[in-house]
This record gives sequence, structure tokens and C-alpha cells, in this order.
Amino acid sequence: MSFRLSPLFDLTGKTALVTGGNSGIGLAMARALGLAGAQLVLAARRREETADAVENLSREGISAQGVLVDLATTDCATVVADFLSNSSLSADILVNAAGVNLRQPFQQVTAEAFDLHMALHLRAPFLLTQKLAPDMAGRKFGRIINIASLQSYRAFPDSAPYGAAKGGIVQLTRAIAEQWSAHGITCNAIAPGFFPTPLSAPVFGDPARAAKNAAQTAIGRNGELDDLTGATVFLASAGSAYITGQTLAVDGGFTAK
Repeated sequence: MSFRLSPLFDLTGKTALVTGGNSGIGLAMARALGLAGAQLVLAARRREETADAVENLSREGISAQGVLVDLATTDCATVVADFLSNSSLSADILVNAAGVNLRQPFQQVTAEAFDLHMALHLRAPFLLTQKLAPDMAGRKFGRIINIASLQSYRAFPDSAPYGAAKGGIVQLTRAIAEQWSAHGITCNAIAPGFFPTPLSAPVFGDPARAAKNAAQTAIGRNGELDDLTGATVFLASAGSAYITGQTLAVDGGFTAK
């Protein structure tokens, strides 16, 4: 018997733009969307990493290409939109996964470092939505997925700008939902727990700290990147059509304890 609900989660024919899609959580989410049938555009700054990601995804039969863009710049959305237009593509799904955490003590954070966190975590998602949502609205379908954090809700040492930006992304998610949901575009956020990525390398490089974080979860372990697959596909699909403005914690119950 065929799985009769499968059309709800089938992304065949959709194009997904994933910022920071060349590594870590962004790449894991891009892969999930590709395995569900979406065509991928990975927006990132590093040429070699992006090319490697595209090649590895292609080996799995996933259609992917990269656009090189510095998402901390004010013209990042224009660069991306021009690439899509020149490639005869329209984004149906936008995943805002690009980010940075410089992990500096509070008193050592410079204005430039603070602004970098805000540009990547807040301004880029805003500008990309501003640029791409009207076209989504014209087709009466769009899915925007932002990346929140445990630090959207609680503070961690040496991460004040990161935490402030991640608090802001929860409210930006609501603001996007309020503006665009009546036009067929939903906007939700995923708040991951501790996952092994280049961004979290300092955490996983300390076995005692990693074990402490695992013990804090209800499940009893830290995340694995495949744990993001289901939530990503769900929030990008027709199956989540009546869910918008929400933040889903994929954290093994870290915030529940």
C-alpha cells in the first residue's frame, strides 16, 4: 500500500534557497529538503566549501547549485535575487541558516562584532524575506524557516550578541508571519539544541561540557544532524500549512527540564 499522506510532504518541483547551506545545520537542512524532492540553491560566502557541498549533494541525486554571497552585506538579497532570476528560478522555500558566534567575553565585544551578529542573524533574513516574499505571494505559496536557538530563551556565557540576535529572530519570525501568512506564506523557526557543527566545535571539543549538555536533555543525548530532517521537511511542506509564527525546539527536551 502506498503512503497516501506522502503528497503532503513531497517537495518535488519546489526550489529551496538555504543560506549557510554549505555546512553544519544549514547543509543538514538543505539535504533534508533535497531528499524530499526540492531543487537547492545554497547561498554562502566560501567558494570551496560551497562547491564541495553541491558535489556531495549531487552524489545523492539531489539537484543543487551554489551562489556566492556575503550575507553580512546590505546588498545580499539583491545578489541572491539576481542569481535566481538569471537562473530562471523562483524560491518557494527560504531557510535562513547562516550565522556566526564569536564567543567573546561581554566586555571584549566590539561594535563591529556586535553588528556582524545582527547582520547575519537578523538583517539578512529580513532583507531576503523582503526581496523574495512578494514573488512567493504571487504564487500563493511560500515557506520561510528561520533558525532560533536555546539562546533565544536563556543566556550562555560569552555569547551576548549571538543570544540577542537569536532572541530577535523569534520576534522576526512572528513579524514575517503577521505580514505574509494571509498570502500563502508561512514563517516558522527551528530552535536546535546542541548539534555537532563547526559553530559548536568549542562545545563538543570539551567532552565534559558536551556530556553535561547531553545530561540536561530529556532524551539523554546531544543532537545528531539527521534529527533535523523531519522538522525541516514538515515546516517546508504543505503539511504545515496552518502553522505560522511558531518556534519549534528540536533540542531533545533540553528546554523542558
